[in-house]
Parts: sequence; structure tokens; C-alpha cells
Amino acid sequence: MLVFQSCDKGGSFKKTESGLEYKLFAKTKSGDYEAKEAPAAKDSTKLNKPGQIVRLQMRYTTAKDSVLMDSYTKGMPFWIPVMKPSFKGSLEEAFAMVTPGDSGVFKVSADSLFEKTFRQPLPKFIEKGSFLTFYLKAEKVMSEQEAMMDQQTETMAFMDKQNKKDETVIQKYIKEKGLQPQKTNSGLYYVVTKEGNGPKAEAGKLVSVHYTGTTLDGKEFDSSYKNPQAQGKPIEFPLGQGAVIRGWDEGIALLKKGTKATLLIPSTMGYGPQETEKIPANSVLRFDVELVDIKEMPAQTQQPQMIPQQ
Repeated sequence: MLVFQSCDKGGSFKKTESGLEYKLFAKTKSGDYEAKEAPAAKDSTKLNKPGQIVRLQMRYTTAKDSVLMDSYTKGMPFWIPVMKPSFKGSLEEAFAMVTPGDSGVFKVSADSLFEKTFRQPLPKFIEKGSFLTFYLKAEKVMSEQEAMMDQQTETMAFMDKQNKKDETVIQKYIKEKGLQPQKTNSGLYYVVTKEGNGPKAEAGKLVSVHYTGTTLDGKEFDSSYKNPQAQGKPIEFPLGQGAVIRGWDEGIALLKKGTKATLLIPSTMGYGPQETEKIPANSVLRFDVELVDIKEMPAQTQQPQMIPQQ
């Protein structure tokens, strides 16, 4: 983050031949950063090549400095494939420019980025005609196979570290709320608040569940009782099929029909580094659930709902 801040303040923006605005810095042997010129497009020896994968830290913001994504907040880097530019002054050009040890700040047209790179409509919260600012710090450049192995290693290390953080957060919450939960081997905590008298949920069955989801500070982010898509009805999904987060697949399978319970789900069994408007990255979540019904799976079912609905 300190690198990003220093890069943002270091001098004025320059332009590549294609019109990409940039500030580019190389790390010296002393560990300092000094400004460098962007390599010319024709000098391919100084550029990352299409087909390679760049592992980098990345943060990007709107013209009003609202942060849209930050790898440091997520706790995981990005692995980005180097591709041919989708338009002049594109983000792909920036990924090709940052070699290991480089840091840079790049301004990319929001209109062109969403239309030609993301192939999505421009979100309403981003002004038409504005620029998005990307802060990049390149760590490694590797082949696709090397990147897959690197990502697996980083993910395992991240999950181990995050599980320990989540455990500390959950233990504090349990103490504050005076709960007496049970814990599964995977790290899921649950409290049965009302025992049902029906059959136990099993993987492969179609279950109906009412729920209210909150972050541990008590902020509600979703509820089947209030969700307009659910129309006040419980959601249905095939249990144990990955249609919902892992904490749900495991937690609901612990309950009998008619049971009400509280699930405390570690972030690695929930949404992990994924961040939404209502759920911060790496959040431990609380779900108050009721297993309303258990049925056999019909021959054909509609696409199951994912929870929480954002």
C-alpha cells in the first residue's frame, strides 16, 4: 500500500504511443523506486508476452477515488493473463508493461474498458466519460502451468492463515454473546435453538430453508423473509451439490426437519475474499436458519437459488 501511495504522488502522468496514461516505477537494488519510461510496443523483449501470467497486487478506483477492488484488503494477489490490447490505451497494455519488481499507476477509459474488455454495460455508479485508476505492483511472471501451481500454494497458505484469524473472531463473538455452540472438524460452529422432530437432512435431497444472514456486527445483508425474489418463502436447493456456500451445505446437513439453528460460518466456508456492498472481504457470517422441509429431488429442477441474494 505504501508503494501504491508513493507511486500516486510521484510526478505527472506520461502517455504511451497508444495513449495509455501511466506512471511507471522500477525497484532499485537499494529497495527504492525510481521512475522509468514505458517500453516501446515494438521492443517486445522488455514486455510481458501474451500467454504469460502476471502475479500482481492491484487496487483500482473510480474518478472519485472510490475503491472498487483491492488485493491487499482481500489478502490474495491477482493472476492476470497477458493478452493483446482490446483497444488503444487498454488495461491489457498496462499488464504487459509491468515486469517483476515494477509498480505503476494507470488511467484507463471506463467506457472503453467495460464495452471492449469486460463486455458489460457501464455501471450506474461510474460516470460516463470518466477514467478508472489502476495501481499495479508486479511480483512474478510465469507460464500458465506455473501460475496454477503458484495459485494453489498461495490459496492454501491464505486459507490456513485466514482460518486462524476467523477462529479468533468467532471465539470472541461466542464469548460476547454467551453462546454455547458445537464445532465441526472443518471449523463451522452451530447452535440448535429449536430441535425439530422430522428426518435429518441428507446430501442429494431438496431442502427448503428460511434464513436471515448478518455480519458479526449485527448488520443484516439478506433474509428469505424479506427478499423480494423469494416473496417471503423459504429457498429450495439440492443439499451437498455446491449450489450454496460450503458452510450451508455442511450446516444444513446437521439439522432435522423443523429445526431452527444459528450457524457461524468462517469466511473460508463462506464468501472468502469476495467483497460485496454489504459483506466485507473475509467476513465471518452468522445465519439464523430454519429447515422447513426435506423432499426427494424431482427428475428436473429449476436452477437453484444462491444465497445470500445481493
